[in-house]
Parts: sequence; C-alpha cells; structure tokens
Amino acid sequence: MLKWLSPLVLSVLLAGCEDPNWHTTDISEIMPALDLALIDEDGQRMEEEAFAGKTTLLYFGYTHCPDVCPTSLARLTAAIKRLDAPARDDLQVLFVSVDPARDTPERLRHYTEVFGPQFIGLTGSTAQLDALTNRYRVSYGYGEEDDNGNYDVSHSSGIFVFNAQGEARQLMRDSDSISAMVSDLKRLMAQR
Repeated sequence: MLKWLSPLVLSVLLAGCEDPNWHTTDISEIMPALDLALIDEDGQRMEEEAFAGKTTLLYFGYTHCPDVCPTSLARLTAAIKRLDAPARDDLQVLFVSVDPARDTPERLRHYTEVFGPQFIGLTGSTAQLDALTNRYRVSYGYGEEDDNGNYDVSHSSGIFVFNAQGEARQLMRDSDSISAMVSDLKRLMAQR
C-alpha cells in the first residue's frame, strides 16, 4: 500500500510547485534552447541567430494540411492580434514544414503571408528536419499517396515558445484558450 501511496503523494506535492500564473505548459526545464539550420521562404539558409532578440514560436506542419495547421495558425493569428503593436513587432512564428517535397520556399511564402507578417516559413532536407524534430521530441510521418500523388503528413500540433534569448519556455496546445496564450505571451515578453 505504501508503494502505491508514495507516487500519489509525490505527484500532489509536485503539482503544488507549479507556477499558477502560467496558463500553458512550462517546458523551461525539459526542452533545449532554439537551435536550427534550415532554408527560409526566400531560399536563404537560416540559423537560430537570425531570430535572436524576439519571442519565437516554433510550429511543425505542412501547407497541404487540411485542418490542423490552418486551425492552429489561425488561433495564433488571433492571439497575436490581441497583443499591442510593440509586442507584435517583438514576436515571430516559425512555421517549419515537414513536407519538403511539396513545400518549396515560394509555396511557404504564399502560405505564411495569409497569417500575418510575424510568420516565417522554413524547411530543409530530411536530415535537417530530423535533427530539429528529434531535438524537440516531435515525430512526423507520411501517409500513402493516392492516385493523384497526394498524401497526408502526420505531425505534432504543439507550439514551442522561446524567449528573446532563445530559451525554451512554454508549450501551447490546441486545448489552450486564446486568452491563455495571450496572457502567457505577454508575461513572457515582459520578462526581458
């Protein structure tokens, strides 16, 4: 009986240690800092230094996604619109396509333009994408092609949030309200 009780008591104690002011998941102690080497929507090589000094949100998806990606990015757009102008200028969203065969830099640019100026499309080789997705413990996979060559890509819908120094801080999920996302972004940006 004591063996069963110990994990229960430990989980209750640990739950009490969480900062109640965060509304999304705090990942500051379990995820590494922003580190990437990809190609942007202008065909230029981009590394994490290019994003230094701004709060950065990292999302994995693909432009042919029928539902998850456009919904997640539209929610981000709604959250960003609730920030004041200076805060919007200090924020960027990296949309990393895990479908490099179809998501060319030009296609990424057209896709991200729909969501706002804070959105930047990135992609890379399979090796580059695997390095990045492995770093953040994200998986993706390809479905079977139909007769027209179309296929689905399975991917995470979580949004990784990094502070201006590139440190991982929060994970935002579909279950988080837009108000919660806005609150945490404001709080994080105020901690500069």
